[in-house]
Amino acid sequence: MRRSLIVGGLSVLVFPGLALAADGAPAAGGWIGPFAVIAAGIGMAIAAGLWGLGQGRAVASAVDAMARQPAAATQIQTAMIIGLALIESLAIYTLVIALILLFVKGIQFS
Repeated sequence: MRRSLIVGGLSVLVFPGLALAADGAPAAGGWIGPFAVIAAGIGMAIAAGLWGLGQGRAVASAVDAMARQPAAATQIQTAMIIGLALIESLAIYTLVIALILLFVKGIQFS
């Protein structure tokens, strides 16, 4: 993994013309831009809603488990925090994809 990152970074530094040469095909307008904006909005809405439900369920189950077994509360809390971090990362991945859709295909600043 580290070796591929080093090789990729060095190749961009050694051959910057290859990295910046192509501007891509000219935008023909059409329907791709508006649908990309709509897809990004719907995707974030679904992800945020399900993210909230997932975190609520995880916390509710953890609190229920802590109430049943108070001796294992620290282990349950640790597992809950790790699970909440994983749930949060899914929402962040969806945000990144939505931003890619917006700024690559959706919004043209020209």
